[in-house]
Amino acid sequence: MAFYSWRDDSLILDCHLQPGARAVGFAGLHGERLKIRISAPPVDGKANEMLLKFLATAFAVPRPRVSLLSGQQSRQKRVAIEAPGVLPPELKISRC
Repeated sequence: MAFYSWRDDSLILDCHLQPGARAVGFAGLHGERLKIRISAPPVDGKANEMLLKFLATAFAVPRPRVSLLSGQQSRQKRVAIEAPGVLPPELKISRC
């Protein structure tokens, strides 16, 4: 199973978030999830908001087109990106 799937034109990502990291970015796989490092602390939704902004930038979409589907209080998250503008090559995501 891959860390991503497609639902119509939306990309669904299963992520493992590492809040409070020194660096921000994609960090390979954590089991069957995409590991993402975020510098914001896991307090008051700050890490979630930084994650959504990071993904909006990485996939070249406006922030409102990125939404958290599940995992608000967890490191294990599911995120939807509506009609991604680009697919970061390092993630090797393909449209099926």
